[in-house]
Amino acid sequence: MGMASINTNISAMTALQSLQQTSKDLLTTQTRISTGLKVASASDNAAYWSIATTMKSDNSALSTVQDALGLGKGTVDVAYNAINQSIDLVGQIKDKLTAAASPGVDRSKIQSEITQLQDQLKGISSSASFSGENWVSVDSSASGYTGTKTIVSSFSRTSDGSVSVGTIQVDTSQSILFDSSTAAGAGGILDSTRGTTGAIDTAGSASVMTIDISKLSDSVTDQATLKSYIAGVDSAFQEMTKAATVLGASQKRINLQTNFVSSLMNTISTGISQLVDADMNEESTRLQALQVKQQLGVQALSIANQSSQNILSLFRG
Repeated sequence: MGMASINTNISAMTALQSLQQTSKDLLTTQTRISTGLKVASASDNAAYWSIATTMKSDNSALSTVQDALGLGKGTVDVAYNAINQSIDLVGQIKDKLTAAASPGVDRSKIQSEITQLQDQLKGISSSASFSGENWVSVDSSASGYTGTKTIVSSFSRTSDGSVSVGTIQVDTSQSILFDSSTAAGAGGILDSTRGTTGAIDTAGSASVMTIDISKLSDSVTDQATLKSYIAGVDSAFQEMTKAATVLGASQKRINLQTNFVSSLMNTISTGISQLVDADMNEESTRLQALQVKQQLGVQALSIANQSSQNILSLFRG
């Protein structure tokens, strides 16, 4: 039998310590349930908190990359659609010129239709702008201009902690329909003069945009001129088709990268969750157990405090 002392109630002290620890554990569990986190600060688990904080920062950077890819995709889509529609219009101009090759047709009326198509080509190219970027109607002599466009596509961190930003390069030099630069050799697919074979030639007589057949006759010379116009328009058609193919390939790559970044963000979020999120099933079970333990601790402390009163009975007559 242990010694009974009125100065030191060992049972009460033990019960109080146990109750205090239970209350502390209960507070921790309640905090986890209310926040959903088992590691809410560095004091909970310094290593996991540090890793999770870095991963959250990287995920935020990936979100910005996703935005950049969306912006780049929008610009590529606009340029592609402009060229795709322009291909159809150039095809119609070629049809008109082919019809004009027949003897006796009214070429002035055909020219009026061609002029409308030419104006529409110019309108499409000048309005093919997205977020201030126009890849089909440019001024190559402008300060800082480059035909290679850069789209931010990735953010990665190496094992030593250093970070790097990846990019996708899009060559738009083949997609230029109009170039307002007056420098030698400058020009787009539609405003560059072409020779008799249809190839771009600075010494050529006309571009797709300056073709005018209204005054051409059935003479051999004029028929040769008309044939050179048809060859020039057909060459422009082929060049635009190639440009659309290049932009289409860029579209696909951007879409693939966008899907990868989205998947990567989900994977990182899952990893963060494994590190810091609380298991609600486990915490709910622990909460119930601690509440029962707290009630028992209060009862134990009450019983221990009553032992001092029992000492008085020893001195009663």
